[in-house]
Amino acid sequence: MSEQSLFQTVIIEGTQPGPHLLIFGGIHGDEYEPMAAVRKLITSIDPAKLSGKVTLVPVVNEPAYERTSRTGPDDLDLARTFPGSPQGSITEQIASQATQLIQSTDYLIDLHTGGVISNLAPFSGYTLHSDPEILDLQRRMALALNLPVVWGTSAHLNGRSLSAARDLGVPAIYAEWSGGSGCNQDAVTGYTSGCLSVMAELQMLEISIERKSPLYHIEDDRSESGHLQLHNNAPVSGFFEPTVKLMDLVQTGDPLGTITSVTGDQVTTVSANQTGVILGLRTLPYVEQNEWLAVILETEHH
Repeated sequence: MSEQSLFQTVIIEGTQPGPHLLIFGGIHGDEYEPMAAVRKLITSIDPAKLSGKVTLVPVVNEPAYERTSRTGPDDLDLARTFPGSPQGSITEQIASQATQLIQSTDYLIDLHTGGVISNLAPFSGYTLHSDPEILDLQRRMALALNLPVVWGTSAHLNGRSLSAARDLGVPAIYAEWSGGSGCNQDAVTGYTSGCLSVMAELQMLEISIERKSPLYHIEDDRSESGHLQLHNNAPVSGFFEPTVKLMDLVQTGDPLGTITSVTGDQVTTVSANQTGVILGLRTLPYVEQNEWLAVILETEHH
């Protein structure tokens, strides 16, 4: 007797043998472009031309999706809950089932956005895995996704789909693109063709997708690299208005924007604490103290 599945999967079996690829959307319930892209892949992948098997999960975190929220009713962040527990709360159970699914596959792609509160520039990421063979595969997959920024980061951040994959020896990448509610069709289209391009790289499909060189490909092995919510947080609560745009270059000390009190009598300028390119920006104006405002990819680190 098998436990009831907590999320819906679509499996596409190819006519030729080959690897098993897993693609996740909706790890967070308010990230819509991946859900639409994974749904689009269901009708874009021709089983007659496919070598291997693809398992598609448009919405991993259905309880969060149904609450139009990043998290489910237990308020746990699924992207910090892997490998989860079959006996735990709903988010822990979903993490556990998702981990079992990762264990059954050969490769993982996990697609994200900035959610309702923020907007992210398109980038793909992977962990700097200790196994050189897995690292090489992850790097190739991340480049094949065809996004302008490719970022290799610490393999030591836990609780994520990528850390579950790391522990299971499954090559895995994630990506970020768009957010701020709504559903950006450029991101949906880009994610769809990017996943097909990764499948071509893995020799699962014979298609020619023009490969673009990334503007930035940075590998940063510091222990907290890749933790997006760590730097450039709000010094006070209030109304945030950014003065920079995604992909702008900033130096440490440059203004990122202002936080204003209700009547406007207090205005706090927020300055960058890193030098690099703006990859993420808070779009929801009200911020609480210590919430993140910007993600800066450091273009020169030590």
